[in-house]
Amino acid sequence: MNVKIIRSNRKTLAIQINPDLSVTVRAPMYAPQSDIERILREKEGWIQKHIEKIREQEANKKEIQGESVESEYLTNEEIKKLADKALQYIPKRVSYFAKHIGVTYGKITIRNQKTRWGSCSSKGNLNFNCLLMLTPPEVIDYVIVHELCHRKEMNHSGAFWAEVEKVIPDYKEQVKWLKENGGKIIGRMKQ
Repeated sequence: MNVKIIRSNRKTLAIQINPDLSVTVRAPMYAPQSDIERILREKEGWIQKHIEKIREQEANKKEIQGESVESEYLTNEEIKKLADKALQYIPKRVSYFAKHIGVTYGKITIRNQKTRWGSCSSKGNLNFNCLLMLTPPEVIDYVIVHELCHRKEMNHSGAFWAEVEKVIPDYKEQVKWLKENGGKIIGRMKQ
């Protein structure tokens, strides 16, 4: 583990994981080296978890940006893996946001869709595209919140977007991301 220690006039010790996967420890000027090493050992699990998260996000970005060969279509096996991953991840986020928004929902279905990221039926059943797993977590959250807000407003009126904005104030950034990158992702589906 690549660790850089920065000492300054501070009272507490802070650990930061950098995009290059190195670790920066910000420590009080006179903190003993043994204390810093002990805290690093104690926080090793937390550090590894965050390093993995950054690696995953980088892998997703590379896949999206086409570094894994942009014209390459997803195989049935890859689509199945994405669907399995979505089944593990999306229902937990739906449950979390439904409580936050104060709505109920019916069945959650994960599909392999060519035109939509998600949908909500009048009965409250939710459908999500398994390709969402190739987008950043904040985009997945936006799509989930978008569909759950249809439980309050079954349209795209100003009132609907106000509901979305209450939960995701920067939702326009996620909409922009999907407009700019969504086509490339959906383009990896066999026609």
